[in-house]
Amino acid sequence: MPEPSPSVWLEAAGPEEPAPIRAATVWSALATGLLAALLLGDGLGLNVLLVAVPAALGAYAAARAAGRRMRPWTLVWAVGGLVLLLVPALRDAGWPTFLALVAALGLGSLALHGTRTWRGTLLGCAGVFCGAVPGIAWAWHGLRERAEGSRDRWGPVVRTGGTAVGLLVVFGALFAGADAAFADLLARMVPEMSLGDGPVRLPLLVLGVVGALAAAHTAAAPWRWDRIESTPGQPRGRVEWALPLIALNVLFAVFIVIQLTVLFGGYDKVLDETGLSYAQYARQGFWQLLAATLLTLVVIALALRWAPRGAVRDRTLVRAVLGTLCVLTLVVVASALRRMEWYVDAYGLTRLRVSAAGIELWLGVVILLIMAAGLFGGRWLPRAVVASAGAAVLCFGLASPDALVAEQNVKRFERTGTIDLEYLQDLSADAVPALDALPEPQRSCALWYIADDLRGAGDPWYATSRGEARARSLLAERPVDRIALPCGRLDGEGRARDAY
Repeated sequence: MPEPSPSVWLEAAGPEEPAPIRAATVWSALATGLLAALLLGDGLGLNVLLVAVPAALGAYAAARAAGRRMRPWTLVWAVGGLVLLLVPALRDAGWPTFLALVAALGLGSLALHGTRTWRGTLLGCAGVFCGAVPGIAWAWHGLRERAEGSRDRWGPVVRTGGTAVGLLVVFGALFAGADAAFADLLARMVPEMSLGDGPVRLPLLVLGVVGALAAAHTAAAPWRWDRIESTPGQPRGRVEWALPLIALNVLFAVFIVIQLTVLFGGYDKVLDETGLSYAQYARQGFWQLLAATLLTLVVIALALRWAPRGAVRDRTLVRAVLGTLCVLTLVVVASALRRMEWYVDAYGLTRLRVSAAGIELWLGVVILLIMAAGLFGGRWLPRAVVASAGAAVLCFGLASPDALVAEQNVKRFERTGTIDLEYLQDLSADAVPALDALPEPQRSCALWYIADDLRGAGDPWYATSRGEARARSLLAERPVDRIALPCGRLDGEGRARDAY
């Protein structure tokens, strides 16, 4: 049976006609746009969460108007997305912030859709973008209808808002002139605006309004990705299906036996068997094992598509073969993580290495979820995998990877006298507390460029992360000094070598 054409898919999954837009949704979109224009131009911090809150409220109002109910998984996606937006407020590093924002967008989009299948869950992570253009048209038609039916009510609203703003401006200026402390508080709380900021603020305003309307339209009329049907894979015979996988299991088992022999044999065993050091042995194998873990997930997915089904013996065979493969893969994951530990001991921790180890650890969690689905049923598996990815990104951000990199390299310096100061200079303000423990002149050398980035008046409170605020406080107590030492890599004797 051939696969349905894309036009058939779109017709099956297309959204229904949404209910007319409510005033609460309109005001929420305007509030989102204004907050985005006022706050996001200064950087990222708590302002991201402040901008997202009115957009979420507008989407909630649109969903209620459409008669949709809050379900447990919807609550999980919504709360998870909002919690991920705390990462920019806590961490100064850009890469965990970027991952958290992408994950928050994906979980928020899932909260608006509500899906169960693999296809629905994966497409739902980006489905909110489909509501951008329809959301604008939906809001425009709704505003026109409201304006035609309630012309007499717009005048009082405009006059009331204008009066409130005027009173706040006049009395706020008087109080600021009367008390310097109040003026300072007002200056730190209220965003600074100027005509020169227009080219930056206006696009943020438009982006905030369009994003909020897209979220609200999706909540009112979501795409039904679960309705897309595809033909299942053709079941294979037991021998045809099981024999390649059993051979793969044997290969995994042989590899694991060798790994256990090396692991328990110790350093001398590694040298005897391979002629390599621990570091060389680890570097040689981690990336291959990571690739093997990813390919195993692909093999499992394809094996499930073509697995024999129907009889009880078929299901038992599938569980036994794939369960064995999952267990062996978990041992491969443990071996990869052990190799990374050796590699870090020899060469130090970097952003790439901590990210790769985090990915490998998350893949191990996915394997465990697949094993649980094989025992208890897998209807929940797509959502559980996506939820585990969101939780992994949250843990990654809260763990402060830049701080972990700095802390591990400082400990390694204390143990070996070797440190790559040039690499540490590129870390964010999150690394300052760990780097502050270095002795001089290494401390000043590692912190000089970070301190230089933090000089000046600083960002406003809503665009300042906790990591940046803490770094400023530490550097104010113990300023860095210009030093003559080349900021490169130190050898085991603590002498500077050429930077690389």
